[in-house]
Amino acid sequence: MTTPRPVLLLDVVGLTPRALADMPRLSRLAAEGSQAALATVLPAVTCTVQSTFLTGAPPAEHGAVGNGWFFRDLGEVMFWRQPNSLVAGEKLWDLLRRAHPGARVANVCWWYAMGMDVDTLVTPRPVYHADGRKSPDCYTRPAWLRDDLTAALGEFPLFQYWGPTASIASSRWIVGATRRLLPEHDLTMAYLPHLDYDLQRFGPRSEQARQAARDLDEVLAPLLDDAEQLGVEVVVVSEYGITEVDRPVHLNRVLRRAGLLEVHTQAGMEYLDPWASRAFAVADHQVAHVYVRDGEDLEHVRTLLEREPGVEAVLDRAGQAEQGLDHERSGDLVVVAAPTAWFTYYYWLDDGRAPDFARGVEIHRKPGYDPAELFFDPADRSAKARAGLSLVRKKVGLRYAMRVVPLDARWVKGSHGRLPDDAQDGPVVLTSAAGRVHGTVAATEVRDLVLSTAGAESPVEVVTSR
Repeated sequence: MTTPRPVLLLDVVGLTPRALADMPRLSRLAAEGSQAALATVLPAVTCTVQSTFLTGAPPAEHGAVGNGWFFRDLGEVMFWRQPNSLVAGEKLWDLLRRAHPGARVANVCWWYAMGMDVDTLVTPRPVYHADGRKSPDCYTRPAWLRDDLTAALGEFPLFQYWGPTASIASSRWIVGATRRLLPEHDLTMAYLPHLDYDLQRFGPRSEQARQAARDLDEVLAPLLDDAEQLGVEVVVVSEYGITEVDRPVHLNRVLRRAGLLEVHTQAGMEYLDPWASRAFAVADHQVAHVYVRDGEDLEHVRTLLEREPGVEAVLDRAGQAEQGLDHERSGDLVVVAAPTAWFTYYYWLDDGRAPDFARGVEIHRKPGYDPAELFFDPADRSAKARAGLSLVRKKVGLRYAMRVVPLDARWVKGSHGRLPDDAQDGPVVLTSAAGRVHGTVAATEVRDLVLSTAGAESPVEVVTSR
């Protein structure tokens, strides 16, 4: 029985040629190995692109049509679900083990981790206390690994993984965990989120973005050195590039003013009512799935949204099929933003009636993605002080609410989701092996690129460039 060549698969989210210019260690890997552009999929968002990387299939086949969608059978919009069963198709590790039975696979923080059939697993998993408090933690398999990693690296830095205090600390922890697992596995996968933060906060051309690239490169260097010393081949992929934006578009407010979106009210706060709404949008960066209850409203909704400034395209089922996005989970219409626009989830017309979760980091309660969660409200001078007081309450075991997120979307300066117009802002693929890639690699080809790097044969012809 042959053993595979060991591979380290890094998802450096937001990595582009523009960012790479400030990353000397990764640039050296590409110069000594190979580099290509990566043709991503629509929507260019984490859950969709990662699922395409790992299955070799478009969203129409694997079903992860966004970071979240409307679960029609439940009548709920849900984001950031974790079960791997939500992703259809044979996964990378299935094919690797078919070629090399007994191959050991580790996943550090790639999405849809729960129930993933790998040997070793690390994923964020907070403790939700009975009194409503949330504490940082992670889920591991084997279970003992959680205590081992926590003893070595400290608790998983959940509040530096996302939110207004998101920082390099989370990527540093992930790199530390990956370094401990790398020698014992044939395929080691790790997700590094750091470039998501300041590129969305300040834009990809900001000095903060350049510093984020330098910081991440420094944190990555020891892991890349480990791989080189151990003879592990490295494949680096990026899901998307973040581009500059200056125009938030409130699709749900358009639908509400047209009498198509309904809310229900509790304690003076308004909540989206998917059951009663004739149409509503599930916003996800620069793409939104629009669910239309009655087919007779379809053309009216389409015309309404096409007229909205900041909307570039409204895709019906035929248009979705052209993009490989025509899945039953997809909206009846899919809306794509213009180059400098992005979509909010906001549906209320009066900030005084916004739900209490709107001002907090509540990724599972909001019916859409909210990049404003990366900010302490810049218009509220007391926001950071109140956040500090909330942390004191948490430390002494009291309930707390972190209501510091702005309701003004204009602070967001970077977004993604639409397909890139400028290659400088598009995703890339790098490998430590010279000549392995060149030109452009499709996201659907990444699975087979990794298999060929490991010395495994794919069930289909391996095509790594064109």
